[in-house]
Amino acid sequence: MSKSELDQLRQNFLEARQALADAQKYRSPESVDDYVFETADASVHLSDLFADKSDLFVIHNMGTGCAYCTLWADGFNGVFEHLQNRASVVISSPDSVEVQQQFRHARDWRFEMISTANNRFAEDMGYRNENGSHPGVSVFTKTEGKVFRVADTPFGPGDDYCSVWHLFDLLPDGANGWQPRCTYLM
Repeated sequence: MSKSELDQLRQNFLEARQALADAQKYRSPESVDDYVFETADASVHLSDLFADKSDLFVIHNMGTGCAYCTLWADGFNGVFEHLQNRASVVISSPDSVEVQQQFRHARDWRFEMISTANNRFAEDMGYRNENGSHPGVSVFTKTEGKVFRVADTPFGPGDDYCSVWHLFDLLPDGANGWQPRCTYLM
């Protein structure tokens, strides 16, 4: 394939991404309950997680046993200050607060973590079912004290939310079966 053909495919992809972003703006906000979560400091309501922002990213993480979720969270940690400048950001997982905090500190993650172990939040948002937890992100906005989910999307290898896949795509043999790990021996 020629460089100009590759350039055209990239342009088509960018246009499709923009069309998706434009379509997302027309999604009807979904009113959600003001769930209660456990954190390292205290119990907090979903509405409290916004802090001084009107928008909130809740990253649905499967927990410490998922190397893929760790890969995504490591990436979000790298851009945390940029994200946090625009909206509040928290990571949710079914792990206990104690397990979350040990893992968070071991990885130097800067975002707050919330445990979904004792509520239906992950199920109600579509990120946990009888087969277990699933990774993704839900985006919320708070208007006049009410919380609405305005966007969500699942995560998976090759998605737009983890840059390593796109860099691997540039290698002659792609990812070549590569799988993430929580730790690497150098």
